[in-house]
Amino acid sequence: MNHKKRVLVTGANGFIGRRLCQKLQEEGSIVRAFLRREISGPWDEVVLGDLTAPSLPQGMMTGIDGLYHLAGKAHALAETVKEESQYETVNVAGTKALLKEAQNAKVGFFIFFSSVKSMGDGGDEVLTESCQIPPQTPYGISKLAAEKLVFSAEKIPHRVILRPTMVYGPDNPGNLEKMILAIKGGYFPPFPNITNHRSMLHVDDLVQAAILAANQKRAHNQIYIVSDGEGYSTRQLYIWMCAALQKQLPIWSVPLPILKLLAIVGDGIGFVQKKRFMFNSDALAKLTDSAIYSSEKIKKELGFKPKWNLKMALPLIVKSCIK
Repeated sequence: MNHKKRVLVTGANGFIGRRLCQKLQEEGSIVRAFLRREISGPWDEVVLGDLTAPSLPQGMMTGIDGLYHLAGKAHALAETVKEESQYETVNVAGTKALLKEAQNAKVGFFIFFSSVKSMGDGGDEVLTESCQIPPQTPYGISKLAAEKLVFSAEKIPHRVILRPTMVYGPDNPGNLEKMILAIKGGYFPPFPNITNHRSMLHVDDLVQAAILAANQKRAHNQIYIVSDGEGYSTRQLYIWMCAALQKQLPIWSVPLPILKLLAIVGDGIGFVQKKRFMFNSDALAKLTDSAIYSSEKIKKELGFKPKWNLKMALPLIVKSCIK
């Protein structure tokens, strides 16, 4: 009789975590979800706990073959001092505590979901895993620090770090959904033809990459950037979203200098209100800057083949936004 793998997934109830747990179950693994509160989902067992607690639940890794670590404090556009300390507490100290438990329990593999933010914000140059660019944000700094902890946990025989680009897919309450709803509502301005390029990744392809990384010995002690291999401009996204929403594409667009002026106004409103305004310089940079990353290494070494691109996925994403 074949031994069924028993795996622990932290952050199991998140957008990526749920898709990962579902796929692991489909492939025959017994999935134990690490959650902060009891909730039903595609898992077989639940252990309740919090990465910020003084200690992790006793026996949470008993009988576990491997661990997929997704839980963490997510990147915020405007990072406050409070959020900066939370990155340290959750992303660094939380990972350290998990690694200690995993080593004590003799867990076989540890797949860490990091971020391309751990190697800077990118630009027009295509970045690879060998690029030694320091992170630009407190979030990125915390992810890089956690990566170093993973590599130092030598008692775990198989350790892999994944650096996903921006992840898309249905039911993801992120920036793409906000843009779709803004276009649908008529308050996202017709975007100018700026030739920026951003790497992205479908959630199901990230799940595929994680399972490949767990199952191939060659992946041990490696870092892999994961993207769908394409670069998307904001103007492209705007056109595709209008088409998916069945909205007529405006024949005019807002010039970039006007958008920059509006962003400065948004900065001022945020300063006065002491909270981030919905459109400011950070938001504009996200829409106009480039961030391109290569996933050739994981394709070559692990046989990773993305099945999705954003144009294919957009109709389903739009449907999930406006249901």
